Amino acid sequence: MVSRKLCEPLENRKGTLYFDGFSVEELAQKYGTPLYVISESRIRDNYNRLYNAITSKYENVRIYYACKANTNLAVLKTLQAEGAYLDAVSPGEVFMGLNSGYASDRILFTGTSVRTDELKFLSDAGITVNIDSQSELDRLLKITVPPKVSIRVNPEVVAGHHDHCITAGPQTKFGLWEEEALKAYATAKKAGVEHFGIHMHIGSGILTLDPYIQAVEKLLGIAKRVHDELDIDFEFIDLGGGFGVPYKPTDNALDLSEFTSQVISLFKSKVTEYHLGKPFLHVEPGRYLVCDASILLTAVNTVKVTPHRKFIGVDAGFNTLMRPAMYGSYHPVLVANKLDAKVTETVDVVGPICESGDVLAKARKLPSIVEGDVLAILNAGAYGFSMSSQYNSRPRAAEVMIRQGKPVLVRAREQFQDLLTSQRMAQQCE
Repeated sequence: MVSRKLCEPLENRKGTLYFDGFSVEELAQKYGTPLYVISESRIRDNYNRLYNAITSKYENVRIYYACKANTNLAVLKTLQAEGAYLDAVSPGEVFMGLNSGYASDRILFTGTSVRTDELKFLSDAGITVNIDSQSELDRLLKITVPPKVSIRVNPEVVAGHHDHCITAGPQTKFGLWEEEALKAYATAKKAGVEHFGIHMHIGSGILTLDPYIQAVEKLLGIAKRVHDELDIDFEFIDLGGGFGVPYKPTDNALDLSEFTSQVISLFKSKVTEYHLGKPFLHVEPGRYLVCDASILLTAVNTVKVTPHRKFIGVDAGFNTLMRPAMYGSYHPVLVANKLDAKVTETVDVVGPICESGDVLAKARKLPSIVEGDVLAILNAGAYGFSMSSQYNSRPRAAEVMIRQGKPVLVRAREQFQDLLTSQRMAQQCE
């Protein structure tokens, strides 16, 4: 028997995997594979669980969805309907947010190495910019003096599930160090900016509290200096995101109760101690809201045995799910019609990409698999489709959302013709 305990919206019905009430085999048959399947209800549950937990300790809370995790319009609209704000890291994400119903004053842009024409786009759209460098601030002020500016500071606390996901400390490109941040605030105030925020982000996939506690203490210390030395009040203080979710069976989930009792309570006490008023508390979850709300379905097309390995070849590769190749990430894999079958073999699940790194799951213990089986790769809602590509000239996958008890196609599968579209348009412009 497979020992993994299934959590909502996953369900074992007589050995067959159901997702949010639907057989994944039937979904794969109807819509084809590779296929991302999204649970709208799980996204709503994740948002409200986090919002209710934080507001139990501090009332002035805004949750900004870090949409780089998943920018499907249906996902954006679902969270907008729940009351979420939007954390965008590119003008394209701002564009997607505006077209999903987010008002410009509900979007915060936190970019890095931002071009001047991008700053002009943001200014024209009325988007608050979270400044990442003195250069960015100087160029923005030449375009306009915005009513509100936030500065992203580097709190010098290192955290994240992989080196590529650490966004603070001495090796990172992000944010301004304390003295630089004070100069940036002074520059903005002198130019005529009247409203201010302060922001940090230390990393992604964090499952422990210590990094947040250290970073909050440092961030609030910097906020106190800005307040005391420059007579600046903060409309908001942004703790960033990075809330992790368990991928491996040995991972423990982030304890929301402990997070609120320690991190949010610390924030509240420091704000009071430092006489910072009652600013809005911002948090920026991405993965936490959408990761376990989506699975990736992929069909087995090849079973290959060599003297050293057994390979299960599927039609999804790192063009479909990049995380295992980029980060060495672990994603649970289930054989959709064999949940009650005994584990009999150790296999590598590999994709069709012409790269040796195209491995979705390595040395995984699974039931006997045959060609035609459907595998479900779990926790695929964050940085799944959003990091996918047309590498090897393979069209991107389709996405289906289970919405109000019905599967709805929310992104059509790309076709070969889509590989030509942008190039043909460019040639027509010559």
